[in-house]
Amino acid sequence: MSEPLREPIEDVEVLDGVPVLADEDARAVEPRRPPGALAPAAVQTAALVGASVVAGAAAVAIVHRRKARRLARRRRRSIGPVVASRSFLVDVHVLGERK
Repeated sequence: MSEPLREPIEDVEVLDGVPVLADEDARAVEPRRPPGALAPAAVQTAALVGASVVAGAAAVAIVHRRKARRLARRRRRSIGPVVASRSFLVDVHVLGERK
């Protein structure tokens, strides 16, 4: 830690807080953005939302296309058109000789 100053500082400048009136040729500072323009944060947010929607739609399209291809491949392998489908639970027992 630094030690506190023990000697008083004599080179202190005292400033008066007096407002200065503007000259005749002085002009007001103009804003950077025109009134009604969107803030940069709003533009960035809108761009992020738009990019996210596009990325989500692309992901859904890719998944849908892969699923459709898989189903088409499965249909091509079948022997003929399937009219109906039933599934049964089958329990098969192998029996030995009777004594």
